[in-house]
Amino acid sequence: MPTLKEVQLKIQGVKKTKQITKAMNMVATSRLRGAQGAMDGFRPYAEKFSEVLGSLAEKAGDEASPLLIPKEDVKKIHVVLCTSDRGLCGGFNINLTDGAKNHIKNNPIEGAEYSFTCFGKKGRDWCRKNNRKIVDAHLGVVGSKFGFNVASTAGKKLVDGFLDGHYDEVYIIYSEFVSMAKQLPVVQKLLPIPPIEKDETEDGGSAEYQAEHICEPSPEELLGDLLPRNVYVQIYRALLETSTSEHAARMTAMDNATKACNDMIDNLTLAYNKARQAAITADLMDIVGGAEALKG
Repeated sequence: MPTLKEVQLKIQGVKKTKQITKAMNMVATSRLRGAQGAMDGFRPYAEKFSEVLGSLAEKAGDEASPLLIPKEDVKKIHVVLCTSDRGLCGGFNINLTDGAKNHIKNNPIEGAEYSFTCFGKKGRDWCRKNNRKIVDAHLGVVGSKFGFNVASTAGKKLVDGFLDGHYDEVYIIYSEFVSMAKQLPVVQKLLPIPPIEKDETEDGGSAEYQAEHICEPSPEELLGDLLPRNVYVQIYRALLETSTSEHAARMTAMDNATKACNDMIDNLTLAYNKARQAAITADLMDIVGGAEALKG
């Protein structure tokens, strides 16, 4: 049985850990509000942008831009991996890196070369550990305040690389925020830009776009500017979703850690009381034994 001093030291250590986890939970909660507000504000814009772009692409046809045309021989695949810079957020980063691993495993292409653009230290470290080629790395973005220029800068490099033939396909892997307890890893194709999915009608048919957009200049000329911007929009949305998911995952993880600390304190307190009672009983036995010896 541990001594009273050992149990006391363990209780003090767990209490200090509890203070840290509780503070981290409060910080994550505070940052989550701002990140979720930015994400919720951008979602309608991204969805409407995709709707308008789909309408224009439908009028212009696939030949309107090289960003819409799939490559015949896909060999060079680029992946944008969005993770956090810090840990202590449960299985958040593991789910994202596993998403990248499963994407490579489930899409076997003979002779395919994979390269990565990493947002976050955890993704960069995973690429280094698995000997994956890192083209670009952006640290200190996810989980902090950032502007649209971060997405546009990274997106421009991806568009230029696709047009120059350095990449045949470009994907982005990020965490979609569903709820406080649920964040799903998502693999989305960025380039070539996939066809915009249309809503289905009640009888299972494909519904046409309801909005009729007047285009000045022509749809072909507009797509030259809007298609690259769509890549920037999708990257920015992915970063917002990942930031919100990170804060939610860390808040949940720290809340669970705080509850675990409370359980450990209760168990250690019970152990302390048992050890203290055993020490008192042993002292009483020594006193009684000494008294009996004096009587003899």
